[in-house]
Amino acid sequence: MDWVLLERKTVDPKQFEKYSRQILFAGIGEEGQERLLQSSAVLVGCGALGTVAANLLVRAGIGRLRIIDRDFVESSNLQRQTLFEELDASQSLPKAVAAERRLRAINSETQIEGVVSDLNPKNALELLSGYTVILDGTDNFETRLLMNDVAVSRRVAWVYASAVASYGVTLTILPGETACLACLLESEGETDGYGLEETCDTVGIVNSAASVVASMEATEAIKLLAGRPEALNHRLISCDVWSGRFQAIRVARNPQCRACGRREFSYLEGEAQPHVTMCGRDSVQIHERSRRLDLAGLGQMLERTLTDVRRNEFLLRFRVPPYDVTVFPDGRAVIKGTRDPAVARSLYARYIGA
Repeated sequence: MDWVLLERKTVDPKQFEKYSRQILFAGIGEEGQERLLQSSAVLVGCGALGTVAANLLVRAGIGRLRIIDRDFVESSNLQRQTLFEELDASQSLPKAVAAERRLRAINSETQIEGVVSDLNPKNALELLSGYTVILDGTDNFETRLLMNDVAVSRRVAWVYASAVASYGVTLTILPGETACLACLLESEGETDGYGLEETCDTVGIVNSAASVVASMEATEAIKLLAGRPEALNHRLISCDVWSGRFQAIRVARNPQCRACGRREFSYLEGEAQPHVTMCGRDSVQIHERSRRLDLAGLGQMLERTLTDVRRNEFLLRFRVPPYDVTVFPDGRAVIKGTRDPAVARSLYARYIGA
């Protein structure tokens, strides 16, 4: 299948000079650069992975880029989120806004749109439609499987990527041709409950791990957008920058896959999403489906970065000022200090995993 079908135009002399080193690369050339200048991508999440991928794509000459992110810049982001500066953190700028400003200064010819939003089943089709490729810069499997549902249902190519500690993975997904993310993650009859997930806020991250994975992700997107799908890596690529180990594994399509096999899009339809309800004054309750948590293990991870962590056999409590979080063994959590479901979901993903 030709994933990029664009009318060929001529690179003008000014653009030719700007992208001359990229045009000299045989894998792209002038024709590939022409396609890149007309291409489009949408990026979900603008953290460690997203900032690197967005920076590379904009410098490569992508025609149009939409960036979707729900969070704001904090000082702890600056160690690895390469588009942001101390001033962004001091002003608590939304990441999508700060990224759009920085990227416009890098390449004024690229159409860049920062969208401050929490991707969810109600807005996913609207926000992700109309782009040639979808890029993963998120921090949780709930959102990734929602993206996968959209991509598979609309037959849009997308690139999955994840990084934590010194380790990262990426996989390019061509719906109808390759395995999808549900093929990789979901067992028959299971669509959630992945167990305790390590996050950057519980086990940390080496900034180079995110940069390596995002660079591979951006390269896969450039192959698609430049009209070079034959060069794609049809494998799950994993790397550990601390040990220096790299691995490539072919992922087989699952004929019984919920998404690409049976075409059941439970995340897009909202059936698999955690149920969020208001719980008293200034509190939000998240009900995870079919998930059991190891509170002892979660508590040990949280104690590496948080000072106020308490646990008994029934629940675990921790504080991330100004929020208090209470977690139960069935995956349920109560976040006190907000009435905003997006804030509650973000805290859940950061400290518990999703």
